[in-house]
Amino acid sequence: MNTFRLLALAGGLAAAAPALAQQGTKADPAMLAKIKDEGMNRSKVMETAFYLTDVCGPRLANSEGLTRANQWTQKQLTSWGLTKATIEPWGTFGRGWDIEKSYVAMTAPYYHTLIGAPKAWTPSTNGPLKKQVIVVKATTEAELEKYKGQLRDKIVLLDVANPPKTSFEPDAKRYTAEELQKMADFKPEPPAAKPDDAEMEKRMAQRRTMMALRTKMSDMILSEGAAAILSTRGGSDGTFFTSNGAPYAADAKPVLPELEMAPEDQLRLIRLVDAGIPVELELETRTKFQSQDLKGYNVVAEIPGTDKKLKSEVVMLGGHLDSWHAATGATDNAAGCAVMMEAVRILKASGVQPRRTIRIALWGEEEQGLFGSRNYVKNHFADPATMKLLPDHEKLAAYFNLDNGAGKIRGIYAQGNEAAAPIFREWLQPFADLGATTVTLRNTGGTDHLSFDAVGLPGFQFIQDPLDYGTRTHHTNMDTYERLPADDLKQASVLVASFVYQAAMRDAKLPRKPLPAAKPEQRM
Repeated sequence: MNTFRLLALAGGLAAAAPALAQQGTKADPAMLAKIKDEGMNRSKVMETAFYLTDVCGPRLANSEGLTRANQWTQKQLTSWGLTKATIEPWGTFGRGWDIEKSYVAMTAPYYHTLIGAPKAWTPSTNGPLKKQVIVVKATTEAELEKYKGQLRDKIVLLDVANPPKTSFEPDAKRYTAEELQKMADFKPEPPAAKPDDAEMEKRMAQRRTMMALRTKMSDMILSEGAAAILSTRGGSDGTFFTSNGAPYAADAKPVLPELEMAPEDQLRLIRLVDAGIPVELELETRTKFQSQDLKGYNVVAEIPGTDKKLKSEVVMLGGHLDSWHAATGATDNAAGCAVMMEAVRILKASGVQPRRTIRIALWGEEEQGLFGSRNYVKNHFADPATMKLLPDHEKLAAYFNLDNGAGKIRGIYAQGNEAAAPIFREWLQPFADLGATTVTLRNTGGTDHLSFDAVGLPGFQFIQDPLDYGTRTHHTNMDTYERLPADDLKQASVLVASFVYQAAMRDAKLPRKPLPAAKPEQRM
């Protein structure tokens, strides 16, 4: 960008300065212009995303791929000038697991390769298998009993609960102006009445029954001497959703080799068997467990604060680095990590001298229950089970998270924090031309900002265009680099960098909601 254009941009941003000053900020409009210029014209976000996905590979919790990503991000953040780049243990997680080989095909009544991958934490087949298949369809224990004595040395096909249907809706979409306005107009309502004890017990009983049937089915298939299992959690057009087929605990009991399949392939096999046509499959999986180091890790690094009074306070930004294993975890969540890394790179390249310390965190083991961020919060700030606050609880100014795919930022969820909402509206004003204008009091769930909110800290997730996150990429074999729109990630990086900068320069920390009550852990 030439000097004239940079000055013009700075002038436009300066128009927002009076409003920013009313919110108690020391943000410099010229610095906001530099942030925008660096992020839009000299971006490294796609290069970072390439290394996180194609080079590091799948990043399942405690796997070799996640270890590669931890080591690479630590080195990369250091190379950009951040300090204290550390691979920090958060506590005990469990076994690591990696795929070394995976192959499955139908060999009778004719040959055809099939789409599938081993379920996480399942064992190897101990060499190639070539076996007849049997379909198991059971929704009750009585139905399950019918298969006793029929499963030995067979490959078991489980039924498909949700067959794919023809859809006339596009896979990918962006938020419309009407949808964003609805978010902006959202008013918190009184909490809905909790189900009475009888209704709650009914739901819990249904869940216990379902889980008991699953456990009994797995135990019976194993004890009957089946060779392997094929299953599916759904999907369409060659896309399948993936998960774990066994616990990651070091003392987990044995299970059979199991592959998750594209539902179209699974359904074809089932139709053939149901028609009385013998079906034979050939498959081999080779998986590797890692039990030497059971700890989980986060990667953290800092841009030190410069204000004598405020440098002990911290503005945090982050996203989870781990992924599932059937693809390379591009939209979930290499995109968020690449954006957060690019945001701190932009700040360093722009010469920001933040009043508060800026700390990036790339979380581990999010997919198994927000473990990385929850334990970081517990270790550094407070335990939500007791709400006993640690000294650093008072020093966190804000936490910003990105983990809703690869779409550009359209605004931010204020998490019901009414005092923060007008501040965010002012911060978005200089970047309205980038399509980010919406502040909603709504909360979005399921990711790492919740770990901070759970102990009364101001944690926020940005609103992102959904694209094809929910239909095609989230936890699937299609979550690859090709699903990352460069312009969207550039825009997101600029917005995150600007929010972090402005939070680091304010006179005061962001407002907080009242402290929540302690919530002791509950077990079923």
